Amino acid sequence: MLNTTIQTPSLQLPPLSLYIHIPWCVQKCPYCDFNSHGQKQHVLPEAEYVSHLLADLSTDALLIGDRAIHSIFIGGGTPSLFSAQAIDKLLAGVRQRVNVRPDAEITLEANPGTVESQRFADYVQAGINRISIGVQSFQADKLLDLGRIHDDEQARKAAKIARSVGLNSFNIDLMHGLPKQHLVDALFDIQQAIEQQPPHLSWYQLTIEPNTQFHSKPPKLPQDELLWDIQEQGHALLEAAGYEQYEISAYSKKGQQCQHNLNYWRFGDYLGIGCGAHGKITHADNNQILRTVKVKHPKGYMDLTKSYTVSSHAVEPSDLPFEFFMNRLRLVEACPKADYTRYTGLAITPDVQDNLDKAIQKGLLSETPSHWQVTPLGRRYLNTLLEVLV
Repeated sequence: MLNTTIQTPSLQLPPLSLYIHIPWCVQKCPYCDFNSHGQKQHVLPEAEYVSHLLADLSTDALLIGDRAIHSIFIGGGTPSLFSAQAIDKLLAGVRQRVNVRPDAEITLEANPGTVESQRFADYVQAGINRISIGVQSFQADKLLDLGRIHDDEQARKAAKIARSVGLNSFNIDLMHGLPKQHLVDALFDIQQAIEQQPPHLSWYQLTIEPNTQFHSKPPKLPQDELLWDIQEQGHALLEAAGYEQYEISAYSKKGQQCQHNLNYWRFGDYLGIGCGAHGKITHADNNQILRTVKVKHPKGYMDLTKSYTVSSHAVEPSDLPFEFFMNRLRLVEACPKADYTRYTGLAITPDVQDNLDKAIQKGLLSETPSHWQVTPLGRRYLNTLLEVLV
């Protein structure tokens, strides 16, 4: 364990976000380890689930007082399975219970296979100002391998609609390192994504996670050498098209970074409501950071005889250094050293400084009197960097 000491005056409140989880999807993808459940019935329990989400929020609102919500992210599952009327009722109820800033970024995840023009326009009318479209690939064989319900034309159509309905921004989710993927395939997907002109692009490498179909029956994935080629050449294409990498897996046009995700990586606070949602709330009055987890399965979550929260605990001071750096060092931007003390309530102890010095000596991290910053080598070997900092 690291030798850490809480500094009573120093713990400060970071910005606050709200995450809302809608767990249903049309079918479970073989790579997905998120808390999602294939649709078992034609009509989802929209009204019932929204009422539970708002009751859940009413309880969690006691944890934050009048703190302002800077961003809202509705994730899943496939939230776009819910009607605009349900989303409108949800957001209206949220505003009744917590202080949502007028300029808050409000994102809804959408699957191209559930998208139509009027539906997107109605989401905007309900208060959504950013859409995240789960494209993953623009190639039919890759979409089939990934278990996606849409095709490449539906993906392009979804992006076209997103450009036309008055959103502040929209994101395309894209994956690489796919089964049987060659360099030309990966670069084709990047080029197709760029042609859709998204202000934001999330570009993830496929990883095999426990409790997924791919874990039970692993597909053949590209070797490391090919993965490096994909990442380097894909990165070059994105930069040439005017996208800036601001996080390990995220690129954006200037000023179009996802504010919700930035708050996560900057060690901000967030309420989490809905099935299996996680939360992190700072209490400056007693120098504690609280983590919460909600009941995972929809049936249990909507059981009125039980609490929505399945666990709630204060983070041990000895765990905070790793938690802070695990999040903060995903960002390309330099990290103010003051944020470490400000948002963990900890001094930079000799043990912490020794580990930082080791990372600097290995070329994974750079340092100025006021900031730390991950080097290109550190971004490439982020897991190694974090192991050094444990």
